Order: sequence, then structure tokens, then C-alpha cells
Amino acid sequence: MSYCLNPRCPKPENTNNEKFCQSCGSKLLLKERYRAIKPIGQGGFGRTFLAVDEDKPSKPRCVIKQFYPQVQGTRTVQKAEELFIQEATRLDELGKHPQIPELLAYFTQDDRQYLVQEFIDGQNLEQELAKNGAFGEVQIWQLLNNLLPVLQFCYKKQVIHRDIKPENIIRRSLLGDLVLVDFGAAKIATHTALNSIGTTIGSPEYVAPEQTRGKAVFASDIYSLGATCIRLLTERSPFDLYDIHNNTWIWPQYVKTPVSKKLNDILNKMLENTVLQRYQIADEVLQDLNPKPPAISPTLTPTLSSTKTPDSLDQELEEMKTIFLQGSQPKSNINTQIPPPKPKPASDSTLDEELEELKAQYLGTNHPQN
Repeated sequence: MSYCLNPRCPKPENTNNEKFCQSCGSKLLLKERYRAIKPIGQGGFGRTFLAVDEDKPSKPRCVIKQFYPQVQGTRTVQKAEELFIQEATRLDELGKHPQIPELLAYFTQDDRQYLVQEFIDGQNLEQELAKNGAFGEVQIWQLLNNLLPVLQFCYKKQVIHRDIKPENIIRRSLLGDLVLVDFGAAKIATHTALNSIGTTIGSPEYVAPEQTRGKAVFASDIYSLGATCIRLLTERSPFDLYDIHNNTWIWPQYVKTPVSKKLNDILNKMLENTVLQRYQIADEVLQDLNPKPPAISPTLTPTLSSTKTPDSLDQELEEMKTIFLQGSQPKSNINTQIPPPKPKPASDSTLDEELEELKAQYLGTNHPQN
């Protein structure tokens, strides 16, 4: 089976694996190796096809994106072409990450531009939502912990995705990890770019307020990921989950199963309208998701050495007596597994009795009778 990539072909389906289309005569192989099998998507700027790489013995599947704008206006077409080239550039920079599709090729053939990338076998989260219903809290925790490190990687490369939504997150069928796709809207976050107004890009339901004004920042992706989470929790559009009269999110009213206060607070901070009140980068969200337990300072407790003789043991016991009665520091490094008696208000005679008991216990443990 082959599919002709000529947009004007009257009968693009070919039942054989020939090199030329039986209907229009166009080449069926791109760069003499990539064969389209069937269309899997179409938008205003181009078409997407499932394909195979015939240059490799295993004939692995891949994805062909064809730049084919169906919009009007020279400026719009130029912008579409810019975004298409931009996607190839971003994938070339980011595609070595296991959760970002790898760019396999980028070229022009028959006066049309093509991008070939790794095929991700699995369903996107919008399809998963339609099939299985609303996500629960555990699934959202897993989603955030799985996807936020991908955003960390992107930000280190100074890339803002700008179009995070359920359709652009695919769960691999075999491994179950999440893959962030469609970097056509991605943008390099240089200082100049961050301080200039550009074209508004992204799906309106998931776009941060500043991005609607053409000024996307790293925190804009955090907002879009938060909007994705509440969409999955409620099965409703984020547009329906915001009270414009009271300027507040009302998504908790629509969750299928109530979530914890911790997750509620994290999502609301991801969805702050004001950029400075929102999480700025993915690391900050991960820190709140997985707080580290407080470090426990080791206490300095004098103990007995397991290799001491009875004479030296008497000396150490005297030092311990001084410590407990006067609060001074030990004169030598003393260590053993036998705990000392706990300091408590006591007379010299009482403390002497306790130390003698400790000495007897120690000697009995380390010098057993035959």
C-alpha cells in the first residue's frame, strides 16, 4: 500500500509498492526511502502521513509532515512556512530526549517541504479521556511527574513549546511514558524574543493570558499544562471552568472525584493569571509535588569503644560521668554500639551505680565466659 503525496492527485491510494503513482505518475518515495501509507492528520498549514522507512531492513514506521498551507494571504503563508521550518529546527535540537520525537529528515521535493520524524505508537491524552473517562488524582500526579522533566529539558534548551494540550501528549503503548509532540509552535526564548510581541499561537482553551498578547514565557507552558490537567480531571473545556464574573477558577466543582488540597493548591498556582504569582519553571512545580524530608542533624552522643581494655574503659567512664554532670565535651572520639545511660538529674552515687552497670554489661558482651 502506498499513498500519493501529490495534493492534486485524483486517486492517491495505490495498492502496490511501486515507485510511481498509478494515477498521476508522481514519485511515491521521498528521498528514495520514505513511503507514505495513509493520511493521519490535516490542518491549515499541512498534512501528516503514517509512513515507513524502506531504507532500513526492519522498515520502521515514521511520520511525514508535508507543508501544504490552505490559508489565504501571502503574509499568513510566510508565517506558516516559518513555523514549519521552526519545527524542524526545534526537533533537531530537542529530539534526542526519549520523550520528544526525533527528527529523521527535513528536505524539499517537487517544490514542497517535508519533515520526517519518529512515529510514537500510542494514544494522545484526549483520545484516552474519550475512551476511559475522567482522570483521577493519582493519574494527574503521574502525568505531572512524567512530563515536567521534559519541560525542564526544553527550558534548558531555551525552548517554549507554546501549544501544550491533551492532543499533543501521547502515551506510548508499550512503555506507558508520555511524549510531548508538535513543536510547530515552539519558540526559542531569547531575551529579545521574550520582550517582543509576536503572533498569538496555541489552542485558545489552554493558552496563558500573556501568550494571547503574543508574549509567551516559560511560565506560559506551566499554565497550559495546568489547563490540560483540569481538562482531564473534569472532562470539560477549560473555558467552562473559569468564572469570569468573579475572576476565579471553579474547576474543583466539576471534578469526578475530589482531589487533595495539595494537588488543588498546586494546580491553582500553575493556573495563576498573573505571571509572577505562577510557577516560573518546571523545577518549582516538582519541588512542591515531591518535597524533600527535612534533614535530621546527627546528635553527638558519647559512646564506648568496642576495643578498649578494662583500664581504659574506667577512664572513659569517668569522662562520661564528667560529661553528664558538667555538660562538657568528650576528650576523645568514643564510639560503640552500646548506648550510654541517658543524662538525668542524679546524685554522684546513683550515676556511679549506673556506670558500673554499663561497664558490667559491656564487659559481659565483649568478654564472654568459656
